Parts: sequence; structure tokens; C-alpha cells
Amino acid sequence: MRVPRRRTWLGIAGVLLVCLAARAPGADLSAANAPQLIKRGEYLARVGNCIGCHTADPARPFAGGRPIATRFGTIYTPNITSDPETGIGRWTDAEFLRAMHEGIGRDGKRLYPAFPYVEYTKLTDQDVLAIRAYLGAVAPVRFTPPRNDLAFPFSLRWPMVFWNLLNFTEGRFVPDPKASAERNRGAYLVEGLAHCGKCHTPRTVTHGLNASERLGGGTVAGWHAYNITPDKNAGIGAWSDADLTAYLSTGAAPGRANAAGPMAEVVSNGTQYLTQEDLRSVAAYLRSLPAVSDGATRPRANFDPPARDDVAALRGSPAGALDGARLFIGNCASCHGWNGEGAGPYPPLRGNSASGANPADNLALVILNGVTRSTQRASVFMPAFAGQLSDAQIAAISNYVTNRFGNRQASMSAEQVGKLRATPQ
Repeated sequence: MRVPRRRTWLGIAGVLLVCLAARAPGADLSAANAPQLIKRGEYLARVGNCIGCHTADPARPFAGGRPIATRFGTIYTPNITSDPETGIGRWTDAEFLRAMHEGIGRDGKRLYPAFPYVEYTKLTDQDVLAIRAYLGAVAPVRFTPPRNDLAFPFSLRWPMVFWNLLNFTEGRFVPDPKASAERNRGAYLVEGLAHCGKCHTPRTVTHGLNASERLGGGTVAGWHAYNITPDKNAGIGAWSDADLTAYLSTGAAPGRANAAGPMAEVVSNGTQYLTQEDLRSVAAYLRSLPAVSDGATRPRANFDPPARDDVAALRGSPAGALDGARLFIGNCASCHGWNGEGAGPYPPLRGNSASGANPADNLALVILNGVTRSTQRASVFMPAFAGQLSDAQIAAISNYVTNRFGNRQASMSAEQVGKLRATPQ
């Protein structure tokens, strides 16, 4: 039976229309929403903690608007849902790749390095497009984030050309032929997708990463992102692989540290989803790095506090408004125990990096802001005391904890607490 020529041409035209629709902006064939591609993109987006920065309102995931405080002003993260008007719904694959690899937006303007393109440039095209496929499957949200609030001349984009000349090298990750596949995978994750150096590396005068002290510790919103090089005192050299994998997957390494602040968010949104293979790869890579020392003579969690019964000693003694022991017993001991040994989900204060660190900024910030950390294994919550305790009272508790359970050299003043209180989180 012969098909009429007119019907044949109509069929060909229909196929052409389908192809043209598939090639419309924001719908590149290479980003086809295949289930396996979306699933892989979801994993990669979690490891990169994309939701952490691009979500201000949990009811609008990936819609942006989260303020990021910098010393130059406040940057508000963009909407990266597939909404065509306010998000990235009309972006092509090439435009998305350029933003991730080169730090250049769809409009041709240079992005600020609050977005980690300095690290994402190392990602393969396949991984970037998998992330794009996943974001395309996320429910679109019509939302326009606030405009950035940056002081002149940082409000201008073109000076980023000079910043990039000093601090950015575009190019994909190149495996070390002398290293194992496991170590190379860890390098790809730590240096690229997970962008660990963004927080854990000190900054230069231009606010770029200090390559000579890579992963030797940095500061984020007042929090110390500790040294994660193999130095046995300042870093993680004394940690076992089990300690590292437990910390990344649950936020807690008993006798070592408990994630709080930005790191608690990283664990909740990202590292808890790492496969066992990737966890081992991260540990292998971190152990292979040059150790960076800050002069510490013992690990933060390795302090032996004196054995004494403060509760008995306080009986019958006059109370003082800034009595650290009484403030601790009244506000903290019900969960952490009067002897600081903790119980259940409440971590011990002995053998805890927050109690053993000098300075004790992280400890004071935990008291101020509390802790919220949720993983597939457990949820941890500590209330914030910023509204109940003064700067002087928080300083008194912090000093009592460091002196009683940790580093006696650490001290905190009311003025220091006040500065931490005023630091945007």
C-alpha cells in the first residue's frame, strides 16, 4: 500500500518540528532528562552543596536569595531553578558550562567568586551537564532574589578580570599519573566538586586562596574552618580513616569533633550522601597532602581536664552574675552533664575540638547560635542562647568550658562575643 506523498511530507515536517523544539534554548539534547542522568546530577549537586547556597527559603529550594556576607558587601545567590524568567530555564548547555567553568554568566558578565567557579572549573563536562539535568528536573520557582549590595567599585563586574588573573586558572582536572585512582578521585572531589578549600584555606590580601597554606584552615562568618591537612597537631594527622568517614557522613567523630555552623550544613546537605567509595577517596587524598602547621603542640581534642566536683564545691557559696560554673550548670549541664561527658545525642565537651581550640570562637558561636544538623542516621539540635544570655555571660560560660574541659590557654572576652554576635550567619 502506497502512502500518499502529502502525508509523507507532513510526517517529515512533524519530525523536524520535534527536533527544532528539542534544540530550543534551555533544552539541549545533551541535557536530556534521562532518569539515570538526573539521579547522577542529584548526587553531584549534593556533594557540591548547591542547595546550601542557593536556598534562602526551604519552601523554595534552589530559588536563591540567600545573603552571603563578604568584607565588600552582601551578595545574594541567584535562582537556579528551571523557571524561564527568573531562573536558568532558558540557558543553553554551553552557557551553563561557561558559568561553571569560566565564571561568566549568560549575559556575559563575570560572576563573583562567592560562586566557586574557581573550583568548579575542574569538573568534567559530563558532570556539569548531569547537574544541569538534575536542576532541570527540580520544580521551577518564579522568584527574583534581591540585588547585590556591594560598595563601589566592587559593585562593578569588569574588575573581576584582574582578580581572575591573580586567582583563577581555567581548566579541567588532570589526574596524577603517579597516584592511585582512589587518590585522584579524592582530589577531584576535594579540590573541585566539594570545593573544601573555599572554607578551609586562608585568604590572601586579594581575597584569593593562599596556595602555600592550602587546606591549612580558614574563617567563614566568624567560624574557624579547621586545618584538614595531615599535621598531627594542627590538622587531622591523628584522625583514623574511621574518624574521617564518620565525621563526613554523620557530623560526629567521637573524641575528635562535632560539626556545627557552616560545617553542620555541609554535612546535612552534602557529605552525608557520599558513597563509601568516595568517602575513602577523600580520606586518601587528604592524607596525601603536605602537612601545614600553625605551631600547635597538641591536637585540639587532646586535653586532659582536672578531675573535680564543681557541683559540690558550689554548694553554699555566694552566687555571682558572671559565675561561669553556675551559668554552665544552669544552662548546659542538663544535656552535656556537669562533668562534660555528654549523653546520647549530646556530645561530650571533653575530647571536643571546640573546647580545645585556641581561639575559642567556634565554642562561643555554638552557644550564641546553637546547632542544627540532620543526617540519615540522627538529628542533632542545640538551642541558641543569643536571646537569653548577654555577651559577658556567654564569655563566662566559654571560659569555664575551655578551662574545665579543654584548652586552658583559650579565653573569650565580652567584646569578642559581641563581635561574633554581630557577624552575619
